[in-house]
Amino acid sequence: MGLIARQVEEAGICTVAMSSALDVSHAVKAPRTVFLNFPQGHQTGKPLDRDLQRRIILDALRALETLTVPGSIVQLPYRWEAGEPQLWEQELSQGGKYLIPEETIRQWCIQLD
Repeated sequence: MGLIARQVEEAGICTVAMSSALDVSHAVKAPRTVFLNFPQGHQTGKPLDRDLQRRIILDALRALETLTVPGSIVQLPYRWEAGEPQLWEQELSQGGKYLIPEETIRQWCIQLD
């Protein structure tokens, strides 16, 4: 992502990367990065949570104005779930598959039909 973002920036177009892997973000050095401590693939929030998705995207767009030093990374304050520690982190560290309950996935499929 960082390589592509740097090339796009060289063409005069500002970029902001959205990441949920902080170590990778530091390694690829995109021009601007917003980091969310969310499960991989969910950088804009939980599916169907339009309010949270909107806030995250607006914050990412604001980062275009506020992150002026190349390689800057800002952590957004949002949490995947309330409480400490975040269950998805515990489950994944133990080899679990917690992210989205099967019933929720079925509901999404019904809504899409």
